Amino acid sequence: MNPVWIIDDDRSIRWELEKALGRENLAANSFCSADEALASLGQGQQPQVLISDIRMPGSSGLDLLRHVKEHFPGLPVIIMTAYSDLDSAVAAFQGGAFEYLPKPFDVDQAVDLVRRAITQAAHQNGAIEESSPLPEILGQGAALQEVFRAIGRLSQSHATVLINGESGTGKELVARALHRHSPRRDAPFIAINTAAIPRDLLESELFGHEKGAFTGAGAQRRGRFEQADNGTLFLDEIGDMPAELQTRLLRVLSDGNFYRVGGHQPVKANVRVIAATHQDLEGRVKEGLFREDLFHRLNVIRLRLPPLRERRDDIPLLAKHFLQKSAHELGGEPKRLTDAALKYLQGLDFPGNVRQLENLCHWLTVMAPGQSIDVPDLPAELRDGLESTARRDLPADWNVALASEADRLLAAAPGAVFDTLNREFEATLIRRALNATGGRRVDAAQLLGIGRNTITRKIQELGLDEIKADIDDS
Repeated sequence: MNPVWIIDDDRSIRWELEKALGRENLAANSFCSADEALASLGQGQQPQVLISDIRMPGSSGLDLLRHVKEHFPGLPVIIMTAYSDLDSAVAAFQGGAFEYLPKPFDVDQAVDLVRRAITQAAHQNGAIEESSPLPEILGQGAALQEVFRAIGRLSQSHATVLINGESGTGKELVARALHRHSPRRDAPFIAINTAAIPRDLLESELFGHEKGAFTGAGAQRRGRFEQADNGTLFLDEIGDMPAELQTRLLRVLSDGNFYRVGGHQPVKANVRVIAATHQDLEGRVKEGLFREDLFHRLNVIRLRLPPLRERRDDIPLLAKHFLQKSAHELGGEPKRLTDAALKYLQGLDFPGNVRQLENLCHWLTVMAPGQSIDVPDLPAELRDGLESTARRDLPADWNVALASEADRLLAAAPGAVFDTLNREFEATLIRRALNATGGRRVDAAQLLGIGRNTITRKIQELGLDEIKADIDDS
């Protein structure tokens, strides 16, 4: 299998992406400039996916994109850019890029984009690799067994499905299982997180655009609906979709027709839509934030994924699986949790759900000193019981502590109390959310109920940039 190429003049970006791809058993080659990559292409070398920054010394990422689209039209290109460089991102999008990756990026989002690019290229070439099986949904408890039964009952259905569940409960895994066990299994499964894409680009991402639709649109681009034709389109975090796009989505669900941006001819797509959200859509409908008619279109079949705290009996099975997975990735022997450690973990609430447990098992595989993991080997924040169900008196204690600190500051630093406590409050929330998600900013933002742009800005304002690197390195 050809490697993934990473082109960026920032060595730390190249290193972070190489590390993330390596954990997923994806080989990677790095280049410090577009000219270096162009030279390798000229020598007959070719990646399976190319990830490039836009602005570099010498040729730009857009120059590289134009060359690739001219000489290697089937090669997916992911363009990296900063939020402040939206015009360049739009130009890349319109120039035929498979996707763009905003900086600072979430490493899991980057890996997901690469896998999506590999899958789509394989579909276009008519050769899906069987060597990368889809992950399984693990669980033996009654709550998850009901989900399994629903997947079985829907195995011959094309019905629209709405999946409700907290962040980290495995909504995309269920969507993939619904697709894999459906009559559409041999057609594409396309996933998109509607909350992770700026609203300026989401319409083009979903529906595509025509050549010349706007400045820089040098080529026609197929949107996700066309890419998923005869297959399944998974719309994650549908509750965050802008109102104007809710209207367009409603029309597609009604008659299967849509227009590309700048297009005048309707495009027909036979797509099964599976939507997911961690939000209360009925509540958003009442607040006027989500269209009621679209809600009813999506809410044909609803599946609720239980949080991990409602399926504590599955924690030993999941932990064993994740420890084996991490050991396999790192080339070592799986570690084992003692009965005391398992019992302790089963008493935690795990606000990040299954994803948090998986991150914990990876941390233990790397950091725990021996093959047998006991309670003292767990991370300090878990040993302190901060997330334990036994801490039912926490809200009252927290309010008392806050009142005491406010009184102290009112006497010692009048005029600065509000700003000081606000900064400490926001910093604490963000630290805990990042810890719960293993440093994934998108997931941390979802846990807190804020946008990705907001958490990125807050991390910079509060001087917390080092946290993500520290967690990822673990």
